[in-house]
Amino acid sequence: MAMADITVRGAGIFGLSIAWTCARRGASVQVIDPFGAGAGSSGGLVGALAPHVPENWNPKKHYQLESLLMAETFWAEVEATGGVSPGYGRTGRLQPINDQRTLDLAHQRAISARNLWQGKADWSVIATADAGPWVPPSATGYVIHDTLSARMHPRRACAALVAGLAVMGITVQTEAPDQGLVIHAKGYAGLQELNRMLAGPDGPAAGKIVGNGVKGQAALLRFAEGPKVPQLYADGLHIIPHADGTLAIGSTSEREFEDPSSTDSQLDDVIERARAALPVLHGAEVIERWAGVRPRARSRAPMLGGWPDRRGHFIANGGFKIGFGMAPKVAETMANLLLDGQDNIPDGFRVEDNF
Repeated sequence: MAMADITVRGAGIFGLSIAWTCARRGASVQVIDPFGAGAGSSGGLVGALAPHVPENWNPKKHYQLESLLMAETFWAEVEATGGVSPGYGRTGRLQPINDQRTLDLAHQRAISARNLWQGKADWSVIATADAGPWVPPSATGYVIHDTLSARMHPRRACAALVAGLAVMGITVQTEAPDQGLVIHAKGYAGLQELNRMLAGPDGPAAGKIVGNGVKGQAALLRFAEGPKVPQLYADGLHIIPHADGTLAIGSTSEREFEDPSSTDSQLDDVIERARAALPVLHGAEVIERWAGVRPRARSRAPMLGGWPDRRGHFIANGGFKIGFGMAPKVAETMANLLLDGQDNIPDGFRVEDNF
């Protein structure tokens, strides 16, 4: 059996996307995860691919813009190869504007977006009467509408990548020895491992926590509004109509937690807030409650690059709330580094930036 060029440890959205991109570029790849594909926070419900606000521009926001613009082609190729839909749709997003200050700020951001988004997407302020029937109530009568936001079903996206990789002869193994260059994309567990190995008294990040986990709770409702309506962002919540006749609501952000996988009254509050923000959701059946821990790097940006003091080992972690939106660009960046020796990692994204 031929040796693999690349070993990917971790079959969440970063690991699967990197494996896919490397394999598409001709590398021999093996993927290893003892828990299977999408077993961690990548197996969630929400799938909001939403941009940062178009102001105070920085490398992280530009990188995310590029990734969101790559997403449609990326996911179309995945689906065409494996025959499984990731549930992707660039359907845009609506956000209610509830006071004059926010309305003025939204108009300023619309001007910024015209410059920063390179004419490839719009951020505009529109009257609720012009937004169609699927619109959240707004105290000012106006909402923000952007055409850059997209949605996908996280579990279906992971399944689509697994199917695409299978066509190329790559399956997710529960265990195997490392071969070739090794990518560690193990999410929350991976950050805990990095803390143990890097933040010890003799480590390069001595005394520092390079990353941690933030628990999130989300709900899935049976509510078929249609596959083309935009996602909503209201009262700090993402409300995502999926193409399969369900609607996801999320999420909490819990720095402290005892049980990473249990749901509780905090999710009840999320559901009630969503129903208050969008009254049409009253009576919609809750068909699943989910909780998981999302990996958050110290820098709050994805953590990419070589593992300090471990030659041939690399890290791709810290997707936190934007992992699915960042995945196409992260995969390209890591493939460039591993296969071509091109270091295109932006400022703030390096492993060392978390020390």
